Amino acid sequence: MISQLNRRISGVWDDFINLFYPNICQSCGNVLFKNEHAICSRCLYQIPKTNFHLQKNNPVSILFWGRVKIEYASSYFTFAKGSKFQKLIHKLKYHHRTDIGIELGKQLAHQLKGSKFFDDVDLIVPVPLHPKKQKIRGYNQAEVIANGMNEIMKLEVNGTNLYRSVHTQSQTRKSKLERWENVDNIFKLHETTLFEYKHILLIDDVVTTGSTLEACAHAILEAKGSKVSIATLAYA
Repeated sequence: MISQLNRRISGVWDDFINLFYPNICQSCGNVLFKNEHAICSRCLYQIPKTNFHLQKNNPVSILFWGRVKIEYASSYFTFAKGSKFQKLIHKLKYHHRTDIGIELGKQLAHQLKGSKFFDDVDLIVPVPLHPKKQKIRGYNQAEVIANGMNEIMKLEVNGTNLYRSVHTQSQTRKSKLERWENVDNIFKLHETTLFEYKHILLIDDVVTTGSTLEACAHAILEAKGSKVSIATLAYA
């Protein structure tokens, strides 16, 4: 009885707060309904989805051909400069809107659960930030996405074993060659035994040239019998 009363009071208080500080969609700016989080249902429906999870040889997996052995690769949606969905990624990375990462991570996980290619994944591993960069930002956006995926896929997230050993410059304005040189051999494993004979699902926000993910995959594959698949929110 007391718990029911507390829930009612909490609900009334939330409604009161929302009158003055409404929760709005971070994509379109419309007020969210109670069952919506960070992004409204309409915007989630309108996200330009790739459906790469249904194709083994899709544009993301082809990125890694001849570079590193990847089992499967997929991206949730197509990244277009200037779109409202680009703004979602920007808010996630630079404006502390971790709720966006959680929600899109859930959506990515729902998509992958509809694919036979990711059935035997053992661990979710986010692309790591260097500790200096993570301290400045306050969080690792890839790990936030991975935590959202965990809510749906119920797979352990390991955000510590794979680490970035060198603090490098941003990849944003670099050419394909410069991106590869910037991340070559900078990722390491603390304990290779933790990933031995495991199928690792490597997670990041956006894949462009694939240089960072390639470097991470090489490090993970140092673990005996390990396999790597890749999933990102967006494909540029």
